[in-house]
Amino acid sequence: MTQLNGIHAVVTGASSGLGLAMAQALAEAGATVALASRPSTLLTETVSRLKEDGLDVVALPMDVRSETSIEEAVLWVRTNWKSLDVLVNNAGIGMKTVNPAFLTEPQPFYKVSPEGFRDLIDTNLTGYFLVSRAFVPLFLAKRKGKIINISMNHETMKRKGFIPYGPSRAGAESLSYIMAEDLREAGITVNMLLPGGATETEMIPEAYREEVLKQVSLLKPSVMAKPIVYLASDKSDGITGQRLVATDF
Repeated sequence: MTQLNGIHAVVTGASSGLGLAMAQALAEAGATVALASRPSTLLTETVSRLKEDGLDVVALPMDVRSETSIEEAVLWVRTNWKSLDVLVNNAGIGMKTVNPAFLTEPQPFYKVSPEGFRDLIDTNLTGYFLVSRAFVPLFLAKRKGKIINISMNHETMKRKGFIPYGPSRAGAESLSYIMAEDLREAGITVNMLLPGGATETEMIPEAYREEVLKQVSLLKPSVMAKPIVYLASDKSDGITGQRLVATDF
């Protein structure tokens, strides 16, 4: 599959889970992909493995909560690639960061620490804003580009005990709709993509995985492969401000 030859893409939160699945799918479709994540052995080993498989990938150290880190990543892209075609905002942290037992013992919002709330919002919502804001000039320069913001089911945004994860994703959706309108005249598209159900990622604590599997069937991260390639390709040209569900593909 080579429908993305010549395409340069940045995927945040790409060292594991949905981000890795999407980065791999894009690379397998012929794109040159930067796996963006905070520096770690996992990121290095993941990129090395993909390169061994013959994929055109590179590690792009970046903390989505840090303007300085993001600007350094943008400078790397500008210097080495000259331009960018696709940005996938995926980096995020889950409910387990504020309540490890969130699946069995939902915690009301008033018991969430301010520090835990800020940290998750800074990553899942503000991170989407900071990364998009920094990379958009590369798109504006050629009046073309695609931004894909990863989201979750609406049920997650209303579920008991899901502060602050629910609001972070609801906020990211509002951000996406407004970004799409702000960029429409510039020829830059902004769409949302969600798995369509609970996925087999690190968002679910290992200690509760067996219990979750008794109640629901977890989707594989690879469910994101087909739709992310579609959204990155010219087949999605002109489509903007849309919310796509991976299980519908």
